[in-house]
Amino acid sequence: MATSILSAFIEETEDLKSESFGSGLINSTWRVTGNHSDYILQKINQEVFRDPSKIAANVRIIADYLRKNHPDYLFVEPIQTRSKQDLAYFKGDGYYRLTPFVKGSHTIDVVSTASEAYEASRQFGRFTALLDGLDLSLLNVTIPDFHNLSLRFEQFRESLSKGNQTRIFAAEPQVAFIMDHADIVREFDIIRKNPDFKLRVMHHDTKISNVLLDEQNRGLCVIDLDTVMPGYFISDVGDMIRTYLSPASEEENDLSRIRLREDIFEAIVKGYLSEMYDVLSDAEKSAFVYAGKFMVYMQAIRFLADHFNNDVYYGARYPGHNFNRAVNQIELLKQILDREENLVAILNKTIRKVI
Repeated sequence: MATSILSAFIEETEDLKSESFGSGLINSTWRVTGNHSDYILQKINQEVFRDPSKIAANVRIIADYLRKNHPDYLFVEPIQTRSKQDLAYFKGDGYYRLTPFVKGSHTIDVVSTASEAYEASRQFGRFTALLDGLDLSLLNVTIPDFHNLSLRFEQFRESLSKGNQTRIFAAEPQVAFIMDHADIVREFDIIRKNPDFKLRVMHHDTKISNVLLDEQNRGLCVIDLDTVMPGYFISDVGDMIRTYLSPASEEENDLSRIRLREDIFEAIVKGYLSEMYDVLSDAEKSAFVYAGKFMVYMQAIRFLADHFNNDVYYGARYPGHNFNRAVNQIELLKQILDREENLVAILNKTIRKVI
């Protein structure tokens, strides 16, 4: 890592070493260490985040609010540049930020136990609960319409008319499944008009690797706040259900390995409600299962639309990559639908226990 980048933030850089760090797919990340120093350096991906200053402003607003109202919360605050900026900009290269590495912390990429799911969902719930008093009008929208299912569905329908017709014809069963379950989109439209579903400070990217854990795998705090902006609770809970419920990721092509784990669903509900029970409305509490359907369905149609559009958004590491991702998500959604009664029963039982 170029010394000039680090020297924008700190004075002593000669003895520091850097290595690629983490499993994130968007930003480039390095861990920078020295005799008495330990940092995380990131270069922000401007193909995804067109205006990094909006991210920096959001993080600063949240940091100031938490410091004033919840000073005991562990918040990984950016280290400002020597000129008191939250980002360092290098012409022809881009934007960088530096944060301290939290000693004794680590992350994981896959949820293996109900305890891990509980700890992660509790941390995401706590984050939103602590920020319940923050004026949402202060926050920037870093990715417009990021979880707007109605828009994503329209984009999917457009891909059917303008996309690769050979690919569309070959995916007829998957297209039929998506259209047969368009009621998930209609329910989203109803939620947006329902005053019981409030806009809140949501993380919008609640994969397990965005939670710092201590040496005993207890949750410390959430990280990677690039997508923090106003949204509905179904975004965060839905993404946890989508990424925690099955031991197989969205990249798995062996559908037999996609398995809905009811104990993980119960842990997500318990963990989130342990922090958010008094914040959520009754209507929101009843929508946990819908949240999972919402997010899995949306990701399925995004992968399928990109496949029809010749992989212009996500790209493809091999032919049919996005089609296989879509099939993967459709299988997970089928399992949620098949076991919806069980999941609702778990939800209702858990809500009663939390009271």
